[in-house]
Amino acid sequence: MTERGKTLILTGASRGIGHATVKRFGAAGWRIITVSRHAFSEDCPWDGGLDNHVQLDLSNVDGIRQGIELLRSKLDNGRLDALINNAGISPKADDGGRLSTLNTEADDWHHVFNVNLFAPVLLARGLFHELKAAKGCIVNVTSIAGSRVHPFAGSAYASSKAALAALTREMAADLGPHGVRVNAIAPGEIDTPILSPGTEMMLEDIPLHRLGTPEEVASTIYFLCSAQASYVTGAEVHINGGQHV
Repeated sequence: MTERGKTLILTGASRGIGHATVKRFGAAGWRIITVSRHAFSEDCPWDGGLDNHVQLDLSNVDGIRQGIELLRSKLDNGRLDALINNAGISPKADDGGRLSTLNTEADDWHHVFNVNLFAPVLLARGLFHELKAAKGCIVNVTSIAGSRVHPFAGSAYASSKAALAALTREMAADLGPHGVRVNAIAPGEIDTPILSPGTEMMLEDIPLHRLGTPEEVASTIYFLCSAQASYVTGAEVHINGGQHV
């Protein structure tokens, strides 16, 4: 089944979950516009990708406002069917270790929250009229780290993802009367290049005893953007093999 004519804006598309999401929506015929602080990546190519990529630093609030105008200029007929806020950052210590509340600098807190929390709400607010025109949807990518202390995810990252889960509920309440659905997905241990060393030691604590795949996450995102999820809003879907139970 294809959904040609629909348009998606996706942040963080160069690898992992973002790359799998590009492939899943592309296979269904969606037009995909990506946003990243990097130039278009040949590691995640798709038809029309070079012309449908916006280089934008999501940690720069003023830059986001300018970027929204560029994104809006790329939309056909002033409509946006889906906004997926997938970009996220999780800084590490110089030795690669976890940054806790005791050793995370103030600048790092601001940087993480700008990308992981403020950028999603600024993009949603800036593209509200286009989402409303399409009766579109938003999917925010949170994390299992937003609901528990994680051995690898830092305190700033975890706090930002917990806040993003709360923001999802707020956005669902605010945008629902306008026909726009807002949901979140909370991935657990997903097999991507950014996994921390030692993650495999956590498998015994996951009921399914395996890592998730980016394709499994992308399929859930696609479901939330499809007509099959037309009465789903304000939800946070756990994609972690039962790790949260």
